[in-house]
Amino acid sequence: MPTVDLFNREGQKVGDVQLADNVFGIEINKEVMHQVVVAQLANKRQGTQSAKTRSEVSGGGIKPWRQKGTGRARQGSIRAPQWIHGGVVFAPKPRDYSKAVPKKVKRLALKSALSSKVVENEIFVLENLEIQAPKTKEIVKMLNAFDAKKTLIVVAESNENVYKSARNVAGVTILPVNNLNVYDILNSQKVIATKEAITKIEEVYA
Repeated sequence: MPTVDLFNREGQKVGDVQLADNVFGIEINKEVMHQVVVAQLANKRQGTQSAKTRSEVSGGGIKPWRQKGTGRARQGSIRAPQWIHGGVVFAPKPRDYSKAVPKKVKRLALKSALSSKVVENEIFVLENLEIQAPKTKEIVKMLNAFDAKKTLIVVAESNENVYKSARNVAGVTILPVNNLNVYDILNSQKVIATKEAITKIEEVYA
């Protein structure tokens, strides 16, 4: 059972936390993590790009000159792709880029990502993250205590004060447990999670 240090917001160790083996101590599956990250990024694509082919560009309905005898190359339309204002060859059209991933694969990938952060000593558990009013300097002070820059902060539930305090800090992402995902975990250099959030993660994914 993995054990990590428990810290206060000043970065001082105040105890130890035992993490669930079946969530934070599984064998890391890189292939599954890759599959889920690719699907997640693909699902973010809007797929709304569009351009007109030669059949959709207005004009060009008449042959610009006769086939033979002019000395010029034969042309059938002034809207062919080689003409200015002509259509686009293989024009992009709206499409759906989304990829479906089974629930079990997503769960395995998430647990692999969390386990990888434990192995690399990049996960820190906070005693609590109670902020009475939105204050960016409170979050900055905490991040400096952990020497954290590109950081994912995980809280048990949406917290407006914490969110407003962290939203303007460059490189910081804040997520409640129900929005936790593989990409944001792997894309961060450090993960700072509250003790309450860790308990909730274990309840959901154990």
